[in-house]
Amino acid sequence: MTEKNAVQIKINEATGAVEKELGRDFDLAIILGSGLGKFAEKLQGRKSLSYEKIPHFCGSTVQGHAGRLSAGVLSGKKVLMMEGRFHYYEGHEMAQVTLPIRVMQQLGIPRLIVTNAAGGVNKSFHPGQLMLICDHINTMGINPLRGANLSDFGVRFPDLSEAYDQGYRNLARQVAEENKIDLVEGVYAYCCGPSYETPAEVRFYEKIGVDAVGMSTVPEVIVARHGGMRVLGLSCITNAAAGVTEKTLNHQEVMEAAAAAFDDFTLLLREFVRQMD
Repeated sequence: MTEKNAVQIKINEATGAVEKELGRDFDLAIILGSGLGKFAEKLQGRKSLSYEKIPHFCGSTVQGHAGRLSAGVLSGKKVLMMEGRFHYYEGHEMAQVTLPIRVMQQLGIPRLIVTNAAGGVNKSFHPGQLMLICDHINTMGINPLRGANLSDFGVRFPDLSEAYDQGYRNLARQVAEENKIDLVEGVYAYCCGPSYETPAEVRFYEKIGVDAVGMSTVPEVIVARHGGMRVLGLSCITNAAAGVTEKTLNHQEVMEAAAAAFDDFTLLLREFVRQMD
């Protein structure tokens, strides 16, 4: 069996299990990052499925990641929602990290909203603020498309000149302005984790134009764009990155800042989904 066939079998088996329990014909998918999982409670008619019951998925090991898929209606749209994600630092290969995106594509989902908790590199940012991702830098040097190309999903060399959809960014800014939400915009850098960055690394990120840094999102976005999904990216700035202030970093601080941003996050996503095409 070829590598390509083996990967496709996993995608098919996982998709079959999700479709059986949660259905299909979703308008969009949403990935909820650390501390943002409560947003799934906003789904009307919510049904959930544990990752552990989906073939080839894995359980979450990170606080703030419930480890389940939920389906329901949000602002009139049918949504499939990931309550937590898989991370490379948990020991998973990139194909595992991005398997849920392939399942979404196999289900025919055309749109993705990806969210995360991130450290603020830009000194004008503050914890509890929301950042619209306009672009990213993959500092890992690892690409989830490495290996046999899944040509049924996309081309060998996909274009990432607009990884984060310009129309969706315009709409998000409009929604934020209409609702007086403090929304900044910036470049997100992806690093491995699970250790936080050193002050020297953060100074490097600042010099190359990074506004926020985190341990997720970029692999998912690359695979989403490979499969033709339109993407909106949103970071919750949960702490100042190492060296920006004299404070030490910890995951509890991340969770607390995400909770502080939750009302703005909820309002922004609800209104964005209501108005999106």
